[in-house]
Amino acid sequence: MTLINSRQGSGSSATERPGEAERPPPAAVSVRKAGAGRSGTAGRSGDPAAGGGRTVLVFRAAGLLGAGALLLFVLALSIAVGAKQLSLTEVLNGLTDTGSPSYPVVHEMRLPRTVLGLLAGAALGLAGGVMQALTRNPLADPGLLGINGGAAAAVVTAISFFGVSGYTGYIGFAFAGAAAVSVAVYAVGGGRGATPARLALAGTALNAALISYVNAVQLLDTASLDRMRFWTVGSLARAEDGTNVQALPFVLAGILLALALARPLNALALGEDSARALGSRPGLTRGAAIVAVTLLCGAATAACGPIVFVGLMVPHMVRSLTGPDLRWLLPYCALLAPVLMLGADVLGRVLGRPAELQVGIVTVVLGGPFFLYFVPRRKVAQA
Repeated sequence: MTLINSRQGSGSSATERPGEAERPPPAAVSVRKAGAGRSGTAGRSGDPAAGGGRTVLVFRAAGLLGAGALLLFVLALSIAVGAKQLSLTEVLNGLTDTGSPSYPVVHEMRLPRTVLGLLAGAALGLAGGVMQALTRNPLADPGLLGINGGAAAAVVTAISFFGVSGYTGYIGFAFAGAAAVSVAVYAVGGGRGATPARLALAGTALNAALISYVNAVQLLDTASLDRMRFWTVGSLARAEDGTNVQALPFVLAGILLALALARPLNALALGEDSARALGSRPGLTRGAAIVAVTLLCGAATAACGPIVFVGLMVPHMVRSLTGPDLRWLLPYCALLAPVLMLGADVLGRVLGRPAELQVGIVTVVLGGPFFLYFVPRRKVAQA
């Protein structure tokens, strides 16, 4: 009897509100309306997303080509502009014709300086991008972990106490200082269990101590003060072919290692557990990233001094174009950082005539207002 009554009850409710059981739920109605509005595109819902992904890919690739073209323009500008202005014809003759009056100017002065700006700019830009990804800190630059400070302290020691001069003498001390500080920061930061916050804190503390040491040595050693002051400001003016040849292997090794770390660092940004689930090894990734930054910063700092703001500004600019994906961000940094470096060098030659402003001074003057303008922008400020 109970079963019969329940069935009758359910039947009576159905008859009291006819047609309600056949009425689809609101979500289904909305889906059907959306599908009807596509005029026959139902069943291909993945196409718009796929098309958007292809559009972004094409946009980024076109931007990379544009960055390459801009770099070529600045390279030509760096060779043409200086104390003696060269026309395009004179630049071409100076590059190819040994009998041209502009040949010594191009090959002995402008070309080595331009190549050094290209190498050092790419090194600092990539180092900044890797540092910001490693520490998950959008304000990170190669100086955050004290690597630039370690290289600078070692070179200043070599100049003051051992009478070393020239890139051949600087490079060994620069790498020794950068490597020593990298190991110290990694150890103080927790070793394999290091976290971005610990690395940043350890690097900041060591960097402050090293900069104080550099300033103290400069004040106490008046005989070497002029040479150290010129180097610590940051300059491309003393570039030579030998300097570029010696720096090239270290910069290339650092660039290749940094680019190879794009995918592991992308995985690490999701968190250590997620990175391990994706097959990445967080400890190895961090160690390799520090090696890459050491190679890049050691070579650049030994060649032209501790130039600041390049490794900080360029990743911020690039992130507004590419987002946080390091597979695109790092190649953009490798192209646009030399544009900033060489552009600042050219600007220093023009503004300082008949002398010149060192590139390290110009990057600071440009970097401060530029950075203040871009940091509040949400897309740029987020790492």
